[in-house]
Amino acid sequence: MRRIYAFLLTSLDGYYADPDGGLEWFRTDDELERYSRGQADAIDTIVMGRRTFEMMASYWPTEEASREDPVVVGFMNDLPKIVASRTLSAHPWGPTTFVADDVAGHLAAVKRLPGKDIAIFGSSTLVGTLLPTGVVDELRVVVNPVVLGAGRSVFAGAADPVGLRRSDVRQLGNGNVLLTYRPDA
Repeated sequence: MRRIYAFLLTSLDGYYADPDGGLEWFRTDDELERYSRGQADAIDTIVMGRRTFEMMASYWPTEEASREDPVVVGFMNDLPKIVASRTLSAHPWGPTTFVADDVAGHLAAVKRLPGKDIAIFGSSTLVGTLLPTGVVDELRVVVNPVVLGAGRSVFAGAADPVGLRRSDVRQLGNGNVLLTYRPDA
């Protein structure tokens, strides 16, 4: 069966964005970029919440994205996307399926279909909602060595505690640390 993993970026104090939603504080490097691109070979579906989808849809189909990252632009534009949204039902950036209700049930059904793994990019509210349902098999969290002091919490959407067990820790360049967790069985 396919697996669903969430790929999240966070500050050391647990924020994915500053108070204004900015991401400029995040330090990246070649090693993290290679890791991120390497995930592309193992997946064939991307899952996002509405806000993440709108942010990505405003960038990846652009000429700027094609110039700056021609490898990732094809991957982001061509792979099927599943978007959890109660307000969007169509968008020209595709192929995209919008799911308004029972997102966990929809994803569980998609997991049973043949194919590669499924990645949730960002979408911390969605991840927090899905974690207690058991549909997410793995968390891949890149912790950036920055303390923001305030911002948007990476797990603000989590309504119930979810026990996790560490499956891997990897130190990346620029002081980033990739933590991999799986939900307790």
